This record gives sequence, C-alpha cells and structure tokens, in this order.
Amino acid sequence: MSEVMVEADHLWKKFKKGEIFNSLRDLVPALVRRRLSAAERAKAELEKREFWALRDISFQVKRGEAFGIIGHNGAGKSTLLKHLSGIMRPTRGTLSVRGRLSALIEVGAGFHPDLTGRENIYLYGTILGMTRDEIRRKFDAIVDFCGLAEFIDTPVKRYSSGMFARLGFSVSAHVDPDVLIIDEVLSVGDFLFQRKSLERMHQVLANGTTVLFVSHNLRAVTDLCSRAIMIDQGQLVAEGPSAEVARKYMERNAVGPGDQSEKEAYVAAVRIRDSRGRDLQFEAGRKVALEIDVTANKPCQKLAVVLECNDDEGYDIFNTSTERLGEAPFSLAAGETERVTFDLTLHLAPGTYHFTVYVYRYDIQKNFDTRSRAVTFYVTSPIDVRGAANLEPRVTGQEKLSPATMADTG
Repeated sequence: MSEVMVEADHLWKKFKKGEIFNSLRDLVPALVRRRLSAAERAKAELEKREFWALRDISFQVKRGEAFGIIGHNGAGKSTLLKHLSGIMRPTRGTLSVRGRLSALIEVGAGFHPDLTGRENIYLYGTILGMTRDEIRRKFDAIVDFCGLAEFIDTPVKRYSSGMFARLGFSVSAHVDPDVLIIDEVLSVGDFLFQRKSLERMHQVLANGTTVLFVSHNLRAVTDLCSRAIMIDQGQLVAEGPSAEVARKYMERNAVGPGDQSEKEAYVAAVRIRDSRGRDLQFEAGRKVALEIDVTANKPCQKLAVVLECNDDEGYDIFNTSTERLGEAPFSLAAGETERVTFDLTLHLAPGTYHFTVYVYRYDIQKNFDTRSRAVTFYVTSPIDVRGAANLEPRVTGQEKLSPATMADTG
C-alpha cells in the first residue's frame, strides 16, 4: 500500500473580518476574549464578524501522486496552501505533511533585481530549501532548461518579464522535495516552455515526488493530475478523478435553469459531445454536436434558438440561430419539447469557452428565455496559437532573399 504523504483530517479555519473599538468599553472585553485558550476558542461558535475560511476539509495524497486543487477565487485554496506550507495552523482538525516540502507559490518571488541571473539562482534556490552544493551540481541544468545562458551574468532587472519567469521556474523545477506544492506556475513563458515545464513535472512525478497542483487551468490539472478536489466557500464539494472533478467545476460554473414555471417557453437542457462521447475537453478542429431542448408551458409560435459562444473573459466570439441558418420557426403546444441539434466544428484556439442559449421570436423581437453559460468546455491544440480562432496555420516556405532578388521582385 502506497505511503500517505499529505493528510488533512476534518480541517477547519476561522478568521475575523476585522475589529473596530470605538471606546474603552469595547476594547476591554475584546482583550479578555483574546486571552481564552486556543481549545476554548476552537469550541466556541462564530462570533460577530467571524467566518469559516475552511470547513471540515479531509483528503489524503499518496507518494508519487499528482493531486489537483481547483475552485473559484475566494473558495479557500490559498488558505489551504498556507496550511500545507506551515504558514498557518488550523482552528480545528489536523494537517500532516511527511518528508521535505517545497512550495512554488510565486515564481521568482525571492529574486533581487540588482543581482545577476547567476547570483539569483543561488539566492532563490536557497529560499526554496536547496543547499549550496545542490545548487552547484544542478546549476548547468537550470541554465540549460531556461535557455538564458547568454544573459546569466546580467542583472535580472534588465530581463523581460518572460525571461524573469523562465529563470524562476527553472530553479523551482530542479528542487527535489518529497512533497511539491505548485500554484499556477506552469503558466509561465511561451507555449514551448510551458510544454517543457509540464514534461519536467512528469519527470518529478516519475521520481516519486508527491505534487499538489493548484490552478484555474483545467486543462493543465487534467493533464498532470490523476485525482483532484474542488473547494467552494471553504468546503470540499467534489473529489475523484481529475476529469470528473473538472466537469463538476464546469457544471457548477454554468447558470442553471432556475424556476421556469412562469415562462412561456424555456431552455430545458443543453448537452455537448463529440463522436467519441467526450463532453469536456476537445481538440481544436474537432466536430461536436450541441443538443438543446426547448420546452413550452403555454402554446408558443414562431420560435427560434439563438446560440452564442463566449470566451472565458465573457467576449462574444460567435453567434448564430436556427432561423439565420435557414431553418423554419417552430411552434410548441403546452408541455411539448423541441430538440434542436447544432453540428459545429471547433476552430478555436486553446482555452475555456461557454455556450449561451436563447429562445427567441424574431418577428416581434421577443426573448422567451436566456440560459447563460449553459455549457462550458475547453479546447486543446498541439500547436501554439493564441486568441480565439484557430486558423490551422502551416509554414509552407521560408528563405533568405538576396538584394538582387529583392530588386527583381520590386
């Protein structure tokens, strides 16, 4: 049986939003309350302005396992990281980490701008827990990994932000702890460096290191981690295979149908899938089917379905409708459902996307229902393209032109 390296057992953490003392009458009781023992305070109910940042969190991570932690901003991920790193202690419960731990929370956070890249490798490596001899042995590998040998004796204040991040991650990637905590640092650099960083993390796992990966990048979580948990409002709301937890995260992010009893017609269900049955992650250029069920509470005439696709920032990158595609409007009797299927080709750049669906009547410009973020999915691509659209580029020619050739071509 694999050794458990990280274990949280009914972990709770309580914070106070702030204290305001307008008089000595308020201050004295507050000082008395602060002198209560930790055990007594832990047993006490929440006082005014207190709240639970973590509530009854329990999980185990075994040696050599990659474990993802996902959740919205403010869900409690950072608080959990601080407990894992030993910065905070829980109000209730226990958290144990076995072996040497290193946390890659912010790439290059310990760099000094006036020191050279070489000097900062030693400085940052020491902060991350490496010995001087260990840094010396790995120095050439660190420089080779970041590709900055030409600038290694240049002060880092003259580095671009990309160079800075590459050097920081290169040092971080060569730490050999028993437990490694990673917080969003796999997003540094360009596409090729990100891919090399992910390959390095797989090597770390192959060497038996336990990795806890915190990220909003669901693709990176599912690529790297076998298991994951989702935290929402300080509570553990999902645990299991990373792809399943990512799917639950997206479903939770989608806006549900709500109360539809007062609407004449509404979007009852939206589903997306490809020919392989996938419904979460798709390759760029993949063909998918989007099924939309529209149900009527009252007789409705001349209905159309409007489809809109947004990126993760909320920008509208595509929209169409059944009527604009040449389909005739449809009618529904009370209680009837119409299923509309859109066949789509995802010529999209890598990223997270959302479909919004409307039930609309064009002749009187009436919107019967809107289902925002009805389906969330993400797209991957083997080539480095950015933006929203993927035009599937290929380089078909590259040559140097002599001055004479340039003169001939005008």
